[in-house]
Amino acid sequence: MKNKKVFIIIVVIFVLLIVGATVLYRQLGQNVETNQLAVKDNQTEENAAGGEENQEENEEKTQAQSKEDSADDETEQKTKAPDFTVYDKDENEVKLSDYIGKPIVLNFWASWCGPCKSEMPDFNEKYQELGEDINFLMINMTDGSRETVKSASEFISENGFEFPVFYDTQLDAALTYGAYSLPVTFFIDADGYVIAQATGAIDMETLQRGIDMIIK
Repeated sequence: MKNKKVFIIIVVIFVLLIVGATVLYRQLGQNVETNQLAVKDNQTEENAAGGEENQEENEEKTQAQSKEDSADDETEQKTKAPDFTVYDKDENEVKLSDYIGKPIVLNFWASWCGPCKSEMPDFNEKYQELGEDINFLMINMTDGSRETVKSASEFISENGFEFPVFYDTQLDAALTYGAYSLPVTFFIDADGYVIAQATGAIDMETLQRGIDMIIK
């Protein structure tokens, strides 16, 4: 009889744990929004679905700021994009700093990453449209085992993508930018400041919003 009571208590506790975990999962899921841009200069976030409302709020905040703020103060709020070294398909060294002077769309990806592959057609379309005015740097996470230069380059060729691809064989770029989850995209202005970041796959609308932030 005593063992039966203990068994019932264990079952009840187990059920309560399952219910609690389910509720917590749902609550967390409601808080996770897709297509977010984390704006680096003021640490606010904008969501693609509510972009217009957020833009109006940001404009009001900007107008409310004192006109006496100096340009130096504005620069201090920005984050300078750290440099890194990657390699082109011919194994030539390429640095991020080589591309400062034009806005930069910096994307980390891998051919085994489903979300990466889902957003690539949009990146390729925007590259074809804006490639002369904006530098698109598609950085492949080339760890040498799960991803190799061969597997990555074959994927690009098979899909007919035209944007520039660089191989992070030493993982210098990934470590520098903390790209531990793929895909991740950084929007860098022509002066070399990180303006916004998007973690996870983004759609065309969000990509365009990020581009709009770095075009003067």
